[in-house]
Amino acid sequence: MARVFAYQIRDGEKLRRLRAVLLRRGIEYRPVSYEEYGHPVGYLCGREGFAPGEAYTGPEFREEMLLLEGLSSRQLSELLDELRAARAGVALKAVVTDTNAAWTSAALHAAILLEHRSMQALQERK
Repeated sequence: MARVFAYQIRDGEKLRRLRAVLLRRGIEYRPVSYEEYGHPVGYLCGREGFAPGEAYTGPEFREEMLLLEGLSSRQLSELLDELRAARAGVALKAVVTDTNAAWTSAALHAAILLEHRSMQALQERK
């Protein structure tokens, strides 16, 4: 089953557009709350072998983030294109992998944010 886990999508209109795209594509939408940031991604996805994590007490994310699961490469590409066209794109996004399934949402966010900032810096140098 294809799912999108959403973090910090606070703009009501953007959220409406995001959910409309997902609904059209038959992709489940699941918001992730602050309290869940300390759980392993695999636990949030319902994967076997993952237990809940410790209670998260760190800072809340400021940036929007999407975690995508169960999409083929083609589905992922089409979804991202459609989200951009609908003005519902999100800069920070990741696909659930066997590696990052063991990470907490907080750790995943930190890694993606660092990568995003590095890519922005490269773009600015061009």
